[in-house]
Amino acid sequence: MKDDIGQRLVEALKAPQTSGSQESFLKAMELTKAYAGSGSVTHFSAVARLFYDLFEMFETGRDPRQK
Repeated sequence: MKDDIGQRLVEALKAPQTSGSQESFLKAMELTKAYAGSGSVTHFSAVARLFYDLFEMFETGRDPRQK
């Protein structure tokens, strides 16, 4: 499943107009930008991880913390 999410993310980046994951990408990007701009970030890797987890959540409908 993890590879499938990664492939969807790459597809959304390479072909944003034809990707079925564009809405998930945009939602995850907006929330990640808000988090990064809030000043609550303690380490830069937290931003990337948050984006991936949000993208996965919007794509699958499941909470990524339940792994």
